[in-house]
Amino acid sequence: MGQVSKATQQKAGELPDKNLYVAISAQETTVVSDTELPLTNPTQCLNDGEKQPLDEDGSSLRVTQSDRKIGRDDAQKLEKKGCQLFGVEMSPDTVAIAMVYFVQGILSLPLLAVNFFLKDDLHLDPAEATLLSRFSDLPWLIKPIYGFMSDGLPLFGYRRRSYLVLCGFVGALSWGTLATVVNNKYAAIATIFLSSLSVAFSDVVVDSMVVERARGESQGTSGSLQSLCWGSSAMGGIVSAYFSGYLVEKFGVRFVFGVTALLPLITSVVAGLVHEKPFHMSGRVGLQDSESAEPDETGAPIGFLETSKIQLGYLWEIFKEPNIHMPTLFILLLQATPTSDKAMFFFLTNKLEFQPEFLGRVQLVVAVATLAGVAVYNSFLKHVNLKKMFLWTTILGTLLGLTQLLLVTGMNRTLGISDKWFSVGDSLVLSVLAQVSFMPILVLAARLCPPGVEATLFATLMSIYNGGTMTGGLLGAGLTKLLGVTAWNFHNLALLLVICNVSSLLPLPFLGLLPSEAQLEAAVEKAEKTLDQRRRWVALEEMNADVPKASDSELLVQKGICKVP
Repeated sequence: MGQVSKATQQKAGELPDKNLYVAISAQETTVVSDTELPLTNPTQCLNDGEKQPLDEDGSSLRVTQSDRKIGRDDAQKLEKKGCQLFGVEMSPDTVAIAMVYFVQGILSLPLLAVNFFLKDDLHLDPAEATLLSRFSDLPWLIKPIYGFMSDGLPLFGYRRRSYLVLCGFVGALSWGTLATVVNNKYAAIATIFLSSLSVAFSDVVVDSMVVERARGESQGTSGSLQSLCWGSSAMGGIVSAYFSGYLVEKFGVRFVFGVTALLPLITSVVAGLVHEKPFHMSGRVGLQDSESAEPDETGAPIGFLETSKIQLGYLWEIFKEPNIHMPTLFILLLQATPTSDKAMFFFLTNKLEFQPEFLGRVQLVVAVATLAGVAVYNSFLKHVNLKKMFLWTTILGTLLGLTQLLLVTGMNRTLGISDKWFSVGDSLVLSVLAQVSFMPILVLAARLCPPGVEATLFATLMSIYNGGTMTGGLLGAGLTKLLGVTAWNFHNLALLLVICNVSSLLPLPFLGLLPSEAQLEAAVEKAEKTLDQRRRWVALEEMNADVPKASDSELLVQKGICKVP
């Protein structure tokens, strides 16, 4: 019961980071991954004039592209023998990813309680409640900062695991505080903000793991992984949906907040499943695996600010590519249209007098419909062209969203449909379509990320998405205030619904900003090459500052970027 484009869309194994080795010759400098080095000595750099090693029959020992393809095919066959969900092998890392998303879904338990807390305990009107909710969404707008921290500032030696543990404890603290001592809107803003921060940070960490796994995969494979993530989230929503209303009606909102305080601790527990080698800050640019990195000669570690500066430089290089920043702009425009969900909540509870337990049942229907939307996308639509998906889901969403006018005007009763049954059916259809329309956004964002900056770039893209959603919420709050819709005055609610739904069509002329499949792959490949080149120059500049008289080849060897026998 809200705008299909955004109202139900709030809340995308791991490939090892490859060591890069630099081969210096008189003619050129190239970067090759460790999988491309001679099999006889995978840590050896080729010196000037050195011939490629041959085996006994004279054939090359270098791994070819076809060799790698055969290896991937064999690996895929082996994967099929393991336990799979949504077509994804359930390794410990994948289980951890799924469980973190499950926790995000089950944290919908207090959402209904928060709405009643703002309306009944703090006595806010629809516009004020919307503004407060959007302010608590601010942590979702600064996700790149969490990406910088996760990629560039290991916590207790780990980039993923430790942050997941910390996020779980912060979430438990915030909900525990809301359950016991909060009794004014300012304290409520602070604690809801803190809980949102814990979920947003853990979302960045787990998204980076998803992107690492999806790197270089096809749209279908990436879609299967996203289906696993959001299917897990939907399952969590199903578990908590019915009880959200029942617990509010029987025990009150404070009790629900107290129960919710236990749920983030699941994230802390499953963090132990994440397979991750310890990392530490070295004197070289970036992070190094503690088992392979060599200590810096100066012993001076790179600070967080310097690492963030380097990452910002990488992001700038990526976003200069038109086929990356243009679809990002489209994602922003798609979300930045006004919404009316808070006004509809006040209409349902104050005008139609829906009780918390019934609204919990509606949330259960929404959660099941969301899971159904994931299944529909994964089974039938993950190979459909993205432009077609965005076009038709937006048009259908607008048309179906306008059916809420029947409920607001009472025409559903004229048709012989009760308010409650209409609300359930409306929520079911809109939620399926909402999730189907959300999945392509996640797939597109994941595929835009080149290796090396997965957490930071995906977090940036999702922050832009959330920025559009927040903009839409603020526009909706402004329209609600302008049209005079309050906690008890719903005279212009129908007009508000029309404006919000029809405005969803405004981004469609910008569909041309989306690249084709070939253009997208070429853009990511170009960005990856640009990043590799930039990393080389940053490394060389740092080395020249340390040992100004040494040659580039000697510096690379000294710093551990290139190894020789």
